[in-house]
Amino acid sequence: MTKEELISKIAGDAKITKVQARAALASIIDSIMTTLKKGGKLSLVGFGTFSRSNRKARTGRNPQTGKTIQIKAKKVARFKAGKSLSEFVNK
Repeated sequence: MTKEELISKIAGDAKITKVQARAALASIIDSIMTTLKKGGKLSLVGFGTFSRSNRKARTGRNPQTGKTIQIKAKKVARFKAGKSLSEFVNK
């Protein structure tokens, strides 16, 4: 499903315009990104939790040349599926 298909689905289900659905989706995405940027967590009970974690610097290998390289530390976004979502997907 693409972002546009999701906007159409939201608009149809909520009986709102696509412009309103697009604004709602943009607000949700912005809230998730802002929360993660600040180092917080966003939990949607039953669906899952968005969080941020730190990935340590490590040594990697260039697959083309085989030469070792240093990979810098960075922050990464994580998502852990909630119980309801996991059960739904596994049925």
